[in-house]
This record gives sequence, C-alpha cells and structure tokens, in this order.
Amino acid sequence: MRTSLLAILLLSFVLSYASAAEQDTREQVNFPKKIQQHMLSNMRDHLVVINEILIYLSTDEMDKAADIAENRLGMSAMSSHGAGEQAQYMPDGMKKAGSSMHRAASRFARKSEEGDPAEAYKALQEVTSACIACHAAYKVN
Repeated sequence: MRTSLLAILLLSFVLSYASAAEQDTREQVNFPKKIQQHMLSNMRDHLVVINEILIYLSTDEMDKAADIAENRLGMSAMSSHGAGEQAQYMPDGMKKAGSSMHRAASRFARKSEEGDPAEAYKALQEVTSACIACHAAYKVN
C-alpha cells in the first residue's frame, strides 16, 4: 500500500511538473561554477538518501533511517554540504527552504528513533515538501 501511494504521488508530481516546464517562472539563481557543481551534487545525494530512508522504513529499520537522515540531510550535515559558502549566493527564500529541509530531516530522524512509522512518514513528508518548494521556486543553470 505504501509503495502504491508513493508511486501515485510521484506520478502526480511528474505530470504536474511536466506541464509547468512549458511556463518556467522559477527565479534563476547564479552560483560560481564550482559551488554550483557542489550544490547539485549534494542535491543528487539528497535523492539517494531519501531513497535509502524509504528502503529502511520499508524494512522496519527505523534507527538506520534516522541515522542516515541526520548525518546526510539533517542539521548535522550542513557543514559537510558547504551550506555556508553556498548560502551567500542564495536568495532569502532559497536559504529558508534549504534550512527548512535540514531541520525537517533532523525532526524525521527524531521521529524515526521513536519507532512510530506513521509519525516518521509524516515527518519525511516535511523533508520532501521543502525540496519541492525550493525546486518549484528556483533554478540554476
């Protein structure tokens, strides 16, 4: 059931995103090339982490999901991501969305450690919502 719901949500997002691509009104954000490459690499890793979290949740390995969330997405991961260096080039809204994602990942980690899958999934939705909000508002080339 969880997999079906996730598939439906992802399909819905992809379809709505495809139609929005025709009228891309996102704000262009320019970074120095090296910082941009690092940031895009971080975001690709964020997707890998979310996938790993979903795998751990599906196998009831809540502690592993919590650990990877905190150490690769949460507040603990911000310095390794170079967040301070990247932030100086970001509009305020982009900074807020990024900080929101990191805080949400730390909240997810705490909820996951508590062992209630339903609460953990609710908290994970806050992480992905922050990602979606940022990607809907901003773009880089």
